[in-house]
Amino acid sequence: MKKGFLVYSIAYVILLMFVSGLLFMYPKLELHLLLNSYHSRLQDIFFTYYSMLAEGPLYLLALLPLFWKQIKMTLFFALCELSGGAVLQILKHLIDMPRPASAFEHYPDMALPLVEGVNMHHSNSFPSGHASTFFVFCTCCALFLAYHHRSRVKQESRRKLILFDASLLLLLVFAALGAYSRVYLSQHFLSDVCVGSIIGFATPCLMFYFCRKSKRWQKY
Repeated sequence: MKKGFLVYSIAYVILLMFVSGLLFMYPKLELHLLLNSYHSRLQDIFFTYYSMLAEGPLYLLALLPLFWKQIKMTLFFALCELSGGAVLQILKHLIDMPRPASAFEHYPDMALPLVEGVNMHHSNSFPSGHASTFFVFCTCCALFLAYHHRSRVKQESRRKLILFDASLLLLLVFAALGAYSRVYLSQHFLSDVCVGSIIGFATPCLMFYFCRKSKRWQKY
C-alpha cells in the first residue's frame, strides 16, 4: 500500500474506532440527540446543501477526468458506486430499519431536532446511501492521488509531500462531513452512516486491488 493512501486509511480507521466507541457507550436515540444538541440557521443551510452533493454534484465531478481523456478514473468511480450501491440496497431491504423520524414517534417525550424545509424519510435507514457515496468518491480520489501523483511530488520537496498528504486527509474530512450531514438532518442514525462509510471505503479498495491485477483493465 502506498504511503499516501496508508495515511488516509489509518486516519479513517481511527475515525471509525472513535465512532464505534460512541455507538458502544450510548443508546441509539440518546446518541442521536447528543449529536444534534446544537443547531443554528447557518448550520441548517450548510448541511442541507452539503448533503445534496451526494445526489448529483459528486457524479458530475466524477465525469471531469473525461475532459483530460482519463477514462479510467471515471470508469473506476462508476464501477465502485454501482458495486457499493448494490450491496447497500440489498442491506437496506433485508434490514428495513426505521429512520429517526419514525423511531422518535414512539417517544413523544424526546424531541427530534428537525431542519425546516427538509423532506423527512421514514424507512430503509440502514445503511446510509449518502454516506457511502461520499466515501466512495473521496476514497477513489485518494487512491488515484496516492498511486499516480505522490511519487512525482516526492521527487520535488518534502514540504510539497506534506501538503499532498494533508490534501488526502482533507478528502477524509470532506467525506466525514457528508456522512455527519445525514445525522444532523435526522435522516439517519450514526450507525447507518458508520456502515455506509465502511461500504464506501471498502468497495474502492477491493475494486482497486482487483482492477490492478486485471490485464483488460490495463488497456484503459
